[in-house]
Amino acid sequence: MTDRDRTNPIISLSKLDLTLGTNASKVNILNGIDLTVTEGETVSIVGPSGSGKTSLILVIAGLEHPSGGTIRVAGQFLENLSEDELAIFRRDFVGIVFQSFHLIPTMTALENVAVPLEFAGLEDAFSRAQQEFAAVGLENRSAHYPGELSGGEQQRVALARALAPRPKLLLADEPTGNLDVETGRQIIDLMFERAAERDTTLLLITHDETLAARCSRIVQLRDGVIASDSAPAGCAAE
Repeated sequence: MTDRDRTNPIISLSKLDLTLGTNASKVNILNGIDLTVTEGETVSIVGPSGSGKTSLILVIAGLEHPSGGTIRVAGQFLENLSEDELAIFRRDFVGIVFQSFHLIPTMTALENVAVPLEFAGLEDAFSRAQQEFAAVGLENRSAHYPGELSGGEQQRVALARALAPRPKLLLADEPTGNLDVETGRQIIDLMFERAAERDTTLLLITHDETLAARCSRIVQLRDGVIASDSAPAGCAAE
């Protein structure tokens, strides 16, 4: 680990293990992960397929239960929370953007963005959703259904939905994987810009070395362990 300021950690993992399967079919996915991320950092998670990148993100989001160790996110020890408490934790603190857009096909784009705000019981859910639409440049597409939108537009909707509740932490798993190069660049520019505006901590899984280098740190996973954790040369943290 580098000797950076750790005074306001939003993520703190200690000896984190994740084992899937039972008995002879057990597979060790994460092995003794120690990781601290401070508020407002941008951190890329890189490594070969099967190294545990997505599993790490799922554990941090409370979508996968660790087999051992401690995981503290936004002041909460996730291993102690029930499923209902984890759902509330995600609602209040975490936004997630996946490679596949995961939009609800029977809802309009605006309704998709409003869903987490309605779950939070906000009376101004739709007006706030509309503001997020304006921020991602989709003011004229709010009444369209996901099937009527391009891939780039759908990912903009997914980003707006993730950021609408103003989470402390944004997790992005290969968010440009289903997009062409130019559209992907636009989405990434928007993601960094919006995260910086909100001082939202960003964890980004990517295979793109150039994209990884835009973050303030690059954490490399290999065989379920952290192989390196450093600031990239010429880093342009945003």
